[in-house]
Amino acid sequence: MDARELAGRFEDEKPGRTLTGPVAVLLTGATLVIALLALWQVFRPLAQGSKYYLVFFLAGVLPLVFLAYPADLRLPRLRRGAAIPAATDGNATPPAKARPLRTGPSGVDWALAVAALAACLYPVLPVALAGGGGGYDAFLDRQGLLVGTDVVMGTVLLLLLLEACRRTTGWILPLVCLLFLGYGYYGGLLPQTWAVAHAGLDFGQLVDAFYNSDSGFYGTPLDVAATYIVLFTIYGAVLDRSGAGRFFVDLSAAAFRRSRTAAGRTAVASGFLLGTVSGSGAATTVSIGAVTWPILRRAGYPAERAGGMLAAAGVGAILSPPTLGAAAFIIAEYLGVSYLQVLGWAMVPTVLYYLGIVLSVEIDARRSGVRAAALPATSAWRLLARSGYHFASLFAIVGLLAVGVSATRAVVLATLLAIVLSYLDRRPRLTPPRLLDAFSGGARGVLAVTVVCAAAGIITATTTKTGLGPQAAALLVDTAGAVSSDPAVVLALTALLAAVALSLLGLAIPVTASFVIGWVIIGPALLDLGVSGPAAAMFVFYFAVLSEVSPPTALAAVAAAAVTGGRVVPTMWHTLRYALPAYLIPLAFVVTPTGLGLLGMGGPQRILVAGTVTALSVAVLAVAAGGWLPGVGPAGVPERVIGAVAGLTLLWLEPVPVAIGAVLAGVMAVGVFVRRGSVGSSGGTRAGSPA
Repeated sequence: MDARELAGRFEDEKPGRTLTGPVAVLLTGATLVIALLALWQVFRPLAQGSKYYLVFFLAGVLPLVFLAYPADLRLPRLRRGAAIPAATDGNATPPAKARPLRTGPSGVDWALAVAALAACLYPVLPVALAGGGGGYDAFLDRQGLLVGTDVVMGTVLLLLLLEACRRTTGWILPLVCLLFLGYGYYGGLLPQTWAVAHAGLDFGQLVDAFYNSDSGFYGTPLDVAATYIVLFTIYGAVLDRSGAGRFFVDLSAAAFRRSRTAAGRTAVASGFLLGTVSGSGAATTVSIGAVTWPILRRAGYPAERAGGMLAAAGVGAILSPPTLGAAAFIIAEYLGVSYLQVLGWAMVPTVLYYLGIVLSVEIDARRSGVRAAALPATSAWRLLARSGYHFASLFAIVGLLAVGVSATRAVVLATLLAIVLSYLDRRPRLTPPRLLDAFSGGARGVLAVTVVCAAAGIITATTTKTGLGPQAAALLVDTAGAVSSDPAVVLALTALLAAVALSLLGLAIPVTASFVIGWVIIGPALLDLGVSGPAAAMFVFYFAVLSEVSPPTALAAVAAAAVTGGRVVPTMWHTLRYALPAYLIPLAFVVTPTGLGLLGMGGPQRILVAGTVTALSVAVLAVAAGGWLPGVGPAGVPERVIGAVAGLTLLWLEPVPVAIGAVLAGVMAVGVFVRRGSVGSSGGTRAGSPA
């Protein structure tokens, strides 16, 4: 099984059938049409508006889901998506039975595909049909007054989207959507003294909200999928086919080949560089693991420790500019800001996240006696001279955004640049067949996320119609207020409760859906307490992403264990240790105004202070978690406890807590020095490696 196929098995959106023959030709042709439609919309938008375009985009995508993804009717499992066999026997290759099905669509699949096409195109049906139809304008005019035919077709589309979500992500998200649907229909039966009770909606009102409103199926999440995500997915596929992924890994290995910790640094740097174009945690984990795990193994890394490193570095892909996860585009739309601003908000947290991983790598190398591993002898400068053009399109995206070009046009122009530059190397050049494969593969990669985004409309529309968002926010704030009346304490407790709720939510559903639910339910609570929109949105985004590394699901960690052959649960805990900064930094930019500096807001002084103090916090926490102070020696339990308290205190970015945290960090360092002096050479590193 190749890396791409293995990566797909551990994504939130699981892989489908490997099709052959006429069906494969049909799927390729249809995905090319979807890609061309998305490109056309960038430069020649349809005159009837974006929602009209979304109708055709969903009509192109939804039928293909039933052809590309098998029914696979099995009982729900604890993990999201398909069954994930843990590779615990030392074999890095999953069993053959886990490979995608290679059988073609059944008769039922074809029938569902036809029904999906009809239900999606019904809003633009130009002829009258039993009181319905009559064209797009007539359909919009019936908003709030749907006729029976409208309700029937909307119900069909609702059921088909739930089934499409089940096929692509598993059972949990459809069940969550049904829970919201039930709340909208039966909420009027709840005791009216309950905070979440409402007047109740009949089924026709719910279908109208889903099918014929701007917050339902054709709301912001689907708009983002059909404009931004599909284009960035195509761009990523073009870069992948042109050899950029391999270049990034080779460059990382060449840059650190003379270092004792070269193996670990290579894995981390590869994760960051691949993440700039991937935007996918599990896929990046598998991609870097396939290349760097043999190096890590030769260096002496245990399988579980190496898997944790790979998973943490891979999940950073969703946090790394310029191609963040899909939810980042939704942030831009929800807040009405440019995508460049969202990239700016992510810059400092990304640097701090990878700083934490790099420090942990250095600590592990000294604590575990890691050996220097033989890496390719190619010079980094020679690689840059030969293939450095792969960076050009990445810089082009940022540059175009900076001069005011829209994100959609910027990524299209960057894609064209990547295609042209691919001809500088004869082997990976994008010849017409390879280019068509890239466009088709990129469009196929957006099938699953599209149905997730459309189904998210069930959640957003229900929340909007029932007023659940403000009610849930008030309940959350009241819970924190029952503990203390101090505003700062209420905000901190609300943030902690929100973090726990988002982490639990993310265990069950994909990142995009987790962000949408978190934003409409938890976002208002943070906003009501005075948290700025950017800070609240990025807080929800980070904790939605962290579901990829949070036990007991931790898909990226499971993917890493499949590559290394390590035990799954220990791999998860090592991943958690490496990814610790990502869990704590979002709290910092929510609970104090100074924390906005971590999002690049508030001026140079605030940014510098927040970044410096948080970097110190990350370093202290890395020492506390790893049990080693680089350059000195091992840290005992007392020093590690003091370090943990110091790191957490520093994250409260106010003068007094920062001063206390700095003093405690100094006490920890002095304690390690004293310990080293008392134990002498017995506290040194193993295998003679320097401290």
